[in-house]
Amino acid sequence: MSALTRPVPARLAPGDVFRVGAAGLRTRPLRIVLSALGIAIGIAAMLAVVGISASSRAELDRSLRALGTNLLTVAPGSTFTGEQAHLPPESPAMVRRIGPVRSVTATGRLEAKVYRNEYIPAGQTGSIVVLAARADLLGHVGARLAAGRWLTEGVDGPTVVLGAGSARRLGLDSPGPRIWLGGRWFGVVGILEPIPLAPELDSAALVGWSAAQRMLDFDGSPTTIYTRTADASVEEVRAVLAATVNPQAPNEVKVSRPSDALSAARAADRTLNGMLLGLGAVALIVGGVGVANTMVISVLERRAEIGLRRALGATRGQIRLQFLCESLLLAILGGGAGVLFGSVATAGYAWYRSWPAVIPGWALAGGLVATIAVGAVAGLYPAAAAARLAPTEALTR
Repeated sequence: MSALTRPVPARLAPGDVFRVGAAGLRTRPLRIVLSALGIAIGIAAMLAVVGISASSRAELDRSLRALGTNLLTVAPGSTFTGEQAHLPPESPAMVRRIGPVRSVTATGRLEAKVYRNEYIPAGQTGSIVVLAARADLLGHVGARLAAGRWLTEGVDGPTVVLGAGSARRLGLDSPGPRIWLGGRWFGVVGILEPIPLAPELDSAALVGWSAAQRMLDFDGSPTTIYTRTADASVEEVRAVLAATVNPQAPNEVKVSRPSDALSAARAADRTLNGMLLGLGAVALIVGGVGVANTMVISVLERRAEIGLRRALGATRGQIRLQFLCESLLLAILGGGAGVLFGSVATAGYAWYRSWPAVIPGWALAGGLVATIAVGAVAGLYPAAAAARLAPTEALTR
């Protein structure tokens, strides 16, 4: 037959390619499920890491919006000789004179130590800091009581409020018991919830300002000043706070904004997320190797089928397209399951923590693109190997 009369092989329509590729998957369901599971684990791991991280950040942003980001914190720094600096006792009153400042409160660190009872060795304090606190501290830092009450104004007895971490270290989950503080008994009247904007208070035992002066030899010098400022003037107030608090040595004053510390924490989270995404990528590669292995074995087992199709007129390109489609379908099956598992894991964890469930669109799209890439790369060699088989070679083996 001359080249002019040789029949042209029929083209495979997209629907035909899909049906031929899907038929190969249906013949080996267990092997296909196990291979797709490898890809599903990789995609689910990456999506869950990104989704849970995004959900936690959304919850943090929601909390910050509720608490306000206009809180500035003033603390003593170091002197030129490296010693701990001190804030003047009148510094809170001086800060109140700044126009945009709405309110000011303070805490003062005490030398007293905290123990569960008077028999605990002196060195075992559990790193609990004792602070004198003004009565308006609670509202300034957006703190909430987990149980009990806050310190009262004026003359208060030997009472203390514990931060969330301090209560945990002392083994307390409710007010009522007494603790040994500064050489005398103090009754625990309240326990705070964790404070996002002032995490230093979580590991503190808080005593009323006047009670600390009367019972614990507190001289009234603040060690931390919390200011609430008009939202539009936060940076302007921040620029003048150091000179206002200590005009003689403004370089010995540290002014910070809690949201800046939270930004640093987020940067650390992103670094950790990068490592976890790397682990997810490794799992994805392992899944791709599984797909390639499945497709290579499929080519070896289906030599007779390949030879028969070639003898009936199928071209090398059609054989190559068949096995590449089969590999892509296998990868997409695993990727779809991975996206589903990752989304369910993110939503479940967010629901458990009462967070808003957030799954970035780029993560979903990236998971699907990665799936297609894995399927294409894993199927290239098996598809090419199948296309290279001659009809006689395939039928005789």
